[in-house]
Amino acid sequence: MIGYEKYKLTHSLGFEKIPVEWDLKKVKYLFHIGRGRVISQEELMDNGLYPVFSSQTQNNGCLGYINTFDFDCDQLTWTTDGANAGTVFIRSGKHNCTNVCGTLQPITYQTNLKFSHYALQYATQFHKRPDTNGAKIMNNEMAEISFALPAECEQFKIIEYLDHETAKIDSLIEKQQQLIELLKEKRQAVISHAVTKGLNPDVAMKDSGVEWLGQVPEHWVKIKLKFIVKSIIDAEHKTAPYFEDGEYLVCRTTNVRNGQLKLDGGKYTNQDTYNEWTQRAIPEIGDILFTREAPAGEACVYDGSVPLCLGQRMVLFKLDQSKVCPDFVLYSIYSGLADDFIKQLSQGSTVTHFNMSDIQNIPLFEPPQNEQIKIKEYLMAITGRYDELISKAESAIQLMQERRTALISAAVTGKIDVRNWQNPNNNNEAKTEFSA
Repeated sequence: MIGYEKYKLTHSLGFEKIPVEWDLKKVKYLFHIGRGRVISQEELMDNGLYPVFSSQTQNNGCLGYINTFDFDCDQLTWTTDGANAGTVFIRSGKHNCTNVCGTLQPITYQTNLKFSHYALQYATQFHKRPDTNGAKIMNNEMAEISFALPAECEQFKIIEYLDHETAKIDSLIEKQQQLIELLKEKRQAVISHAVTKGLNPDVAMKDSGVEWLGQVPEHWVKIKLKFIVKSIIDAEHKTAPYFEDGEYLVCRTTNVRNGQLKLDGGKYTNQDTYNEWTQRAIPEIGDILFTREAPAGEACVYDGSVPLCLGQRMVLFKLDQSKVCPDFVLYSIYSGLADDFIKQLSQGSTVTHFNMSDIQNIPLFEPPQNEQIKIKEYLMAITGRYDELISKAESAIQLMQERRTALISAAVTGKIDVRNWQNPNNNNEAKTEFSA
């Protein structure tokens, strides 16, 4: 698709060159700018009527529901601060917004909400300022953002083009997401079967005493975590000081996900803090890092790749490695008895918190150690293949999201001219009517 014949230069971030017929407009001249209010989790209701939109991006930004509404209109909202700062949504009807949402209500009916949504989706990336919480675009900053405005008829054409193209991309993304969920389910099923049934289909079995589980190998012993650890160490109940040049990772709950130690976004401290924080215990290879809150029940085996101390809400399991294989224990935490125990404790709680007494009583099965090692090796091979397929699907999603962003960017800045673009769906409909 080609561009316009002539362009003009501007000094506006992201819109440095736009078609000569287009104008630049600041948000404050197009919208009344407002803000949501503080709405706590406690106010949310299971049978609430009206959505509460917040800073999250899951579920279209909906935090939950209450029985009152603050807005009854069509408007744009954006996330003012945090990891999702600058994310823009269209809201309609009766709804609410929390205090981390800014609101944009059109000053006149001539303002095209949908075109403005596409344009601001692109424009806000250039105006986010770094913040300790992630980033910020506050009301006064949003007011000064400029974006390009073509003629009204062109706006409708750009909307039609982007709706069509982004819908195709979104459909492909959804299919990849469904594939990822299916792969994760199959991966989980493989792990669960291995740590509750073993690898030998011909082994003698016995009743597990757990209705949903059925039978387990006859020679396996049902135990509690406290019987296979040398110690369970709770972290300091305070926040460690962080340093930009720190060399010791302060392992927080955000660093432990899906059986792995995640270093992205890690906070580091210095030698003095490390010495203080490790007085209770120094993490060693084969220890298990476990989260007791936010969320509870995540775990990984420490491999010694980075020196660390425990941050708040973290727990360290020092296993008796003469009895158990650390990776087998890790797989068990995410499946079978332990997983069911953790979910039961979590049920009905919005902020799950494990007491030390809960943690030491986590149940699991203990096969002979040589069998644990075989199960570990089998699962590492099988889950590795699943992880590779999941990674490829996630990469495909990332590429499609980049393609989506690039399309929006090109259309709302006038890099491509879509005025003569024809919706192929309309052509198909016309052919169908003619054939009939």
